[in-house]
Amino acid sequence: MELFSHFHSLDFPLLYSLSKPTLSIPITHLLYSRRRRSSLGSFQLACGGDVSAMAGGKMVIELVGAFNDLTERMNVLSTSSSRLLFKSLKLSIPILQSSPLSPDGRSPLSKALSVAMLLADLQMDAEVISAGILREVLEAGEVTMHEIRNEIGVGTAHLLHESLRVNNIPSTIQVLDDENAAALRKFCLTYYDIRALILDLALKLDMMRHLHYLPRYQQQIHSLQVMKIHAPLAHAVGTNYLSLELEDLSFQYLFPYSYLYVDTWLRSHETGGRSLIDVYKEQLLQTLKADALLTTLVDNISVKGRYKSRYSTMKKLLKDGRKPEDVNDVLGLRVILNPKPGDNALEDGDKACYRSQQIIQSLWKELPNRTKDYVARPKANGYKSLHMAVDVSENGRARPLMEIQIRTTQMDRLAVGGAASHSLYKAGLTDPEEAKRLKTIMLAAAELAALRLKDFPSANHKGIEIDQRDRVFRLLDKNGDGKISIEELTEVMEELGAPGEDAREMMQLLDSNSDGSLSSDEFEMFQKQVELVRNLEVRDDQYKKILDEKLHMADECGLIQVYSKEFGNRLAS
Repeated sequence: MELFSHFHSLDFPLLYSLSKPTLSIPITHLLYSRRRRSSLGSFQLACGGDVSAMAGGKMVIELVGAFNDLTERMNVLSTSSSRLLFKSLKLSIPILQSSPLSPDGRSPLSKALSVAMLLADLQMDAEVISAGILREVLEAGEVTMHEIRNEIGVGTAHLLHESLRVNNIPSTIQVLDDENAAALRKFCLTYYDIRALILDLALKLDMMRHLHYLPRYQQQIHSLQVMKIHAPLAHAVGTNYLSLELEDLSFQYLFPYSYLYVDTWLRSHETGGRSLIDVYKEQLLQTLKADALLTTLVDNISVKGRYKSRYSTMKKLLKDGRKPEDVNDVLGLRVILNPKPGDNALEDGDKACYRSQQIIQSLWKELPNRTKDYVARPKANGYKSLHMAVDVSENGRARPLMEIQIRTTQMDRLAVGGAASHSLYKAGLTDPEEAKRLKTIMLAAAELAALRLKDFPSANHKGIEIDQRDRVFRLLDKNGDGKISIEELTEVMEELGAPGEDAREMMQLLDSNSDGSLSSDEFEMFQKQVELVRNLEVRDDQYKKILDEKLHMADECGLIQVYSKEFGNRLAS
């Protein structure tokens, strides 16, 4: 019953209904077959054809789906950025779809898109994301740097060149001790394009997430390099999210038994199969949103749970010699408040922070000696935030203290930016003036890319959302007449390396009113179908994990592997 309830609550995607029933491609007739070689899979339409059976159709599906996934993650995206990403995907998809599987068992296209999504989540610009996509194509030897520069752009080619140079840096030393590692980090931060460093770090994280196929000694060599060089670099350039995961993955491969002990201890702080941080995050968010006074001060409230680093926990237990009960940052929440716009926004933001503190005091027992008010008394570098620690023990069960930070969106942006110069010290720069100079270079590189791509945020957020809704359609509608003609669709197919008859067949499948072109409504229907199929694949992975936990499938006789192989062969046939 519990499993059924979970399925029912997940808004199962097959129960999708469309607002335009007059279109001739009913979503409930959409069938799909999943293939691990493709990040999208393929699907059939019950109106007389199979889009995925066409080489060009399958690539258009990949093109639309990947482009939408990337742009939805990016806060700022200009027309020139859209075109750059679109060109990079058009160049890459035909090559990577036909390339052999990577050594880790993934398709090259899936690998390239994973890196691109990482970069998009980090809010990197379109040039960096484009370089992330094309790095796999370049390494496959299918295109040259000269071709990338001519077809995609000088900026992307430059980043690819720089990232290849950065990738070769660890091989220049024979002994990876602390002194050499610090010198390498300092060298990278001083002489390389900061965006190329972040690209290389994203590639390293993707590699570390799929290191299982290598022999153990190679896993340890890679992990040692990442721990000594790349994780501190990630911290230095302000990408703490990358730094923490790189540390934890390296820790897991270098010291597997120690990792297991720390991980087991951290997982012991769970209740009913859910982590405490998720329970408290939801409880706090609902309580804050229910407060009438707070809602008059802010437009939006978000609560983030801090990533619990196994590596930093291990350091505190072993290096610092703390007792388990003295490790106070196992649980951490950050409240971010967006004040209502107006002349009093700054003042209302401060009031909202203090009101949130009062609400938290009513929920849990505050430890006054751990409270720090950086709102009334900001740090010298301008940092503003309220810090507090609360005791969440209940029913006689002791639990670690939970640290909570409260700040406005503006305070959060300043904190993230300000943290970068401070974190440079950990990467090997000990001179404050040197760290300050490097941070200026980092910001200048980002601003130059934004200027070149015209990527500047707009105050009209609603306008951005409307503009993003039909971005792919406008890129395909090259003459801007409000429809995609057969000539325009054929041109895209040919750019993807598919025959013209694929375009004609696809037009017949999607052209519901048979006028020989695709309107924005008809193309929107196609995009919804693409999105539905992608959701089905994600749900399948979710359900697999749930069933694995519920049914305790040890699979000692290997039946799941046998059935999985048979099922995969059946889908591929």
